[in-house]
Amino acid sequence: MAAADVNIASEPSEGRLTARDEADALEELHRLECTDGLPVVVPTPERVARMVAATCLDADLTLGNMGPGFGVCSVEKLAIAAVMAGCLPEVMPVVVAATRAVLDPAFDLTEMQATTHCTAPLIIVNGPARELCGGIASGVGALGPGHRANATIGRALRLAMINIGGGRVGVSDMALLGHPGKFTFCLAENEEESPFTPLHVGLGFEKDQSVVTVVGAEPPHSVLGVTDANDQTSADRLLMSLALALANVGTNNASLRGGAAVVVLNPEHADVLAASGHTRASVANAIYERAANSGAALARTAAVPVGDAAREFRCFASPDDVLIMVAGGSGLYSAVMPSWCAGPHRNRAVSVAIDVAPVCELPSRA
Repeated sequence: MAAADVNIASEPSEGRLTARDEADALEELHRLECTDGLPVVVPTPERVARMVAATCLDADLTLGNMGPGFGVCSVEKLAIAAVMAGCLPEVMPVVVAATRAVLDPAFDLTEMQATTHCTAPLIIVNGPARELCGGIASGVGALGPGHRANATIGRALRLAMINIGGGRVGVSDMALLGHPGKFTFCLAENEEESPFTPLHVGLGFEKDQSVVTVVGAEPPHSVLGVTDANDQTSADRLLMSLALALANVGTNNASLRGGAAVVVLNPEHADVLAASGHTRASVANAIYERAANSGAALARTAAVPVGDAAREFRCFASPDDVLIMVAGGSGLYSAVMPSWCAGPHRNRAVSVAIDVAPVCELPSRA
């Protein structure tokens, strides 16, 4: 096999490598700790050029500096990460938008990469971009295996965080255990089966806009919800279950308080809440009000001491910090994702519009 040129954007050896063939190139990328531990697609110049072209942006355009290493995140470097992740060029606008979101100072990427907490960027896609590359999964098993767009979009962001941001395990990524979402953590909202307005509309965007929302989150915590259409208390009991899952005294939202969290309602649970008169906003408000602990309850645990046994401590500063979305299959289980809720901006969620109308001609496939 002919020699393979390889583009990388990493420390300690930023630049172009040459290998005898793709097998040797892959081993070199592993040796340089440029991968997430899984095999990657070798980022040859031709493959990277196709990915850059899909953005309709200049290759050397700088999106920002990515912490904790503060590497310059150019479009070309991000394209390298997308190639390595196995992305098709069509999803590159989503990758760019997700990257812009984590580079927003409000996201606290530098601090999040370096924390000992098990947080990872959860990418939520809304609007027409959900249909890219055969569809970004939002239904059964949306956060599991088998969904190419979901897997590669999330993985591209992680590889950028490793190779541009310098977030390497045990060196600058100090998560004590981590979680599988640190490989990839991406899904779309199931807008078609949701009885509520889409998440991005609630965040101030137009319904026909494509938007990515990124929030640093723990893995999904399953919430069992047995409901009965003839039981008028079903909706309130479901809301209490979701709130108590977030208010678990072992979570940072309960002990540190503040920050954001995600509630993923399955379509059946969402319908139960809608049938009882709830909207997306009222669901968020109900969970905000119920997600609380007394100082006495916190004092019985290893959580951060509060010093006031009689006071009630809410987990969130505002209902706006409880992100409600609909995804997954219908049935017994919804999920909540608590957050780290630390850093200068307390682990804010950040939303960025996606440009889904690239018109640039792609170079021929290598």
